[in-house]
Amino acid sequence: MEFVLGTAAFAAFFAYDIDSVRPVRPWFHRLFAAGCALLAAATVWLVWSHRALMTLNAASLLLAGGALAFAALMVYTLFFALPFSATYLEENAPRMAYTGGMYALCRHPGVLWFAGAYLCLGILLGTHRAVAFCLLVIGLNIAYILFQDAWTFPKTFVNYEEYRRTTPFLLPTPGSAARCVHTWKGGEG
Repeated sequence: MEFVLGTAAFAAFFAYDIDSVRPVRPWFHRLFAAGCALLAAATVWLVWSHRALMTLNAASLLLAGGALAFAALMVYTLFFALPFSATYLEENAPRMAYTGGMYALCRHPGVLWFAGAYLCLGILLGTHRAVAFCLLVIGLNIAYILFQDAWTFPKTFVNYEEYRRTTPFLLPTPGSAARCVHTWKGGEG
């Protein structure tokens, strides 16, 4: 069940992005929220179905804490580090890519936190099925950001080419980490 829900979540994300560039149906703008709900349902289903296998020890507490910390960073990055209305609700043109704070670290920082959360979760649950699901959604998420970086964002943000030249794709550099800290502390973004 979690494999179907997780795959459906990313299908919704891709459809949302396509619609954001070339509108398909009026209700497609809701697909990002639907994808988030599907992915949350898949994750809850996975954890719930493994609840009897979980043990309480130092390693499991560390992994659960890591998964929660990475998930909190991901939620912060996607929903609070960006101006929410301008990012998810308004159809304003021309749109500018946000380049400060977390988005000075790399162009897709949410993927780092997403991968960390699901790697910790997969190891915590410890079954082949759990690890396979976590690797599947991490892989789908990487495919999604590759699509965004190559197609959606260059068509959506007028400054995306400049952002590409100044900010690493996925792996932060010492310079991008310094810009992240500087802009997070109240510099420009």
